[in-house]
Amino acid sequence: MATLTQEMKEMIATQQCFIGTVSADGTPNVAPKRSTRVLTDEALIFTEGTGGATYANLKRGSRVSVAVVNREILNGFRFVGSADLQEEGELYDMAAAMSEKMGMRRPVAIAVIHIEEIHSLKPGPTAGKKIA
Repeated sequence: MATLTQEMKEMIATQQCFIGTVSADGTPNVAPKRSTRVLTDEALIFTEGTGGATYANLKRGSRVSVAVVNREILNGFRFVGSADLQEEGELYDMAAAMSEKMGMRRPVAIAVIHIEEIHSLKPGPTAGKKIA
């Protein structure tokens, strides 16, 4: 497992995250998930509200990539790992309550992303390089 730094946590909390998955036939899928947030130092979580392509890809075991960039400071990160989908249980119930409080419908599921690698998305010589 790779560990998030405070800088990474702050960027995830303040910037739009994009989730990348792949379908069974190899078609890439990238989707903005505004609910992406830090769960632990080694995991992210997001609410799957639509049950669309991202959900279908994760349900069949697709690896996942999360990209976040702050254009103002020209820095960003890509987190790569695997995801566990949860359609019930304590984490799901907490996420569902949060969604309902914000006037949104109950999510189809939540995805817990276990971070295995972290890559730099900062322009320059470290762009794309594995940093953790």
